[in-house]
Amino acid sequence: MMKRNGTPGMTRSASSSVLLLVSGYLLLVIYTYFNQGAMLYLPNLPGRDHHVTPADAGLEYRNVTLTTEDRLRLDAWYLATPNERGVVLFCHGNAGNISHRVGTLEILHNLGFSILIFDYRGYGHSEGKPDETGTYRDAEAAWQYLQQQGYRDDQIIIMGRSLGAAIAAELAERHPPGALILESTFTTLPNLAAELYPYLPVRWLSRFRYETIDRLPLINAPLLIVHSREDEIIPFIHGEQLFKIANPPKQFLELEGGHNDAIHSSRIDYYRNGLDDFFSRYFDRL
Repeated sequence: MMKRNGTPGMTRSASSSVLLLVSGYLLLVIYTYFNQGAMLYLPNLPGRDHHVTPADAGLEYRNVTLTTEDRLRLDAWYLATPNERGVVLFCHGNAGNISHRVGTLEILHNLGFSILIFDYRGYGHSEGKPDETGTYRDAEAAWQYLQQQGYRDDQIIIMGRSLGAAIAAELAERHPPGALILESTFTTLPNLAAELYPYLPVRWLSRFRYETIDRLPLINAPLLIVHSREDEIIPFIHGEQLFKIANPPKQFLELEGGHNDAIHSSRIDYYRNGLDDFFSRYFDRL
């Protein structure tokens, strides 16, 4: 008589292991779907308190409260510069708040620009909880504030870094600015998430889109793309793809170093001169 391979007990054990793995994966998928907001937005890293102000860098500023379309109050700083070249509406990156961007404010101020920087809903001292539509409304409130201060569209440079660049692009599609600067950003959020989490069906799961690459063909403002080839969070190819799809006039400023230290790794003078060259070519003549 032939001996049968395996035993019923072993078969049941293997089936249970497969079921356990499938169940665990499904739980991970469900957790990811319902917790995307907490995974994406990082207002508490490193914190919501202001640790410095522009005054610590010798810059005069005033606190501004912006009111969004859905009646939330946002915290913002406005820095006026004498004999300004224009004004920069700055959309900061994901983590932290406006107080973590004072170094950038110094650079822009030294280049002769006034600046409006604001915290998204749920960041810093701003009210509310962040989501994609909400961040677009927040940027709209900043744009409307500058309009109320008497700035023409072509006097405003919209500038965004990382997640903030996706928000800046959405604003620039609706309100053509004098120029647009996108730093260290992604083509779309699902594209980036698919690279970061290849074991998850993130294109199907994603409730947040931030589709910058779809917006750029609709924008005709002078564009500067800034990216580091060594960016460990948002690969350099995202910057290349955005630059390729964008309308002219456009310029690319390549940095060195990681996602959060590229400006310093590349040297601040190099970064500042790159911005100044772009402004001189495409903004100052407007």
